[in-house]
Amino acid sequence: MNASASLILTESAVSRVKNLMGRTDKPVLGLRVGVTTMGCNGHSYKVEYAEEERPLEEVIEQDGVKIYVDPLAMMYIFGSKMDYIEDKMQSGFVFENPNETGRCGCGESFSV
Repeated sequence: MNASASLILTESAVSRVKNLMGRTDKPVLGLRVGVTTMGCNGHSYKVEYAEEERPLEEVIEQDGVKIYVDPLAMMYIFGSKMDYIEDKMQSGFVFENPNETGRCGCGESFSV
């Protein structure tokens, strides 16, 4: 892992991205990570397929996967770690973000 990367993926996240890439029925380059305005604390993470590279995006390549970071999201997620968790109650990508100053009780939104 590169400690100076804008976004670092755990082994579990890399594995899940590879799994998702192998299951898609359309050509995709990787996953796109962004931040949207939502929830009681103001912001929520957004993960979707990246079908094309957009202007000014940062492309993070790690262990054979590509993550495209929306330029408007970079200031919110710089230095974060992206993980994938799966347990009896939930599964999904989660972010350990040193820039967060607050998080709502349900975990759906955050503030910086």
